[in-house]
Amino acid sequence: MPRPDVTTDELAGRLGDPKLLVLDVRTAAEFAGQAGYPCDPRQGHIPGARHLELSELLDASSAEVSALVGPAAGIELVVYCHSGQRSAMAAGVLEAAGYDVRNYVGSWHEWSRRPEPT
Repeated sequence: MPRPDVTTDELAGRLGDPKLLVLDVRTAAEFAGQAGYPCDPRQGHIPGARHLELSELLDASSAEVSALVGPAAGIELVVYCHSGQRSAMAAGVLEAAGYDVRNYVGSWHEWSRRPEPT
């Protein structure tokens, strides 16, 4: 059963937690801040996030997902994209592969409005 979505404040308070892996499933250009949506005040990624495009997850078997993400034991994943849709798909794939995963529905659209830089 999916866990509740993570909030911006909860995620901000847990950055740097060694038991938390924040996974950005947008394109490489979005992650690097070279592309994005004009509705966002800034481009980039959440500090400490790892990048893994959704397409890589969708094309992978459970064993390949494990190789891409790493071991599931003792790690909580938070996935995000721009608006929570791609990350919702990624969360389903990761959950099916045995990960403890939560979606950050606000995603970059919400995070980019925070005052601190990326």
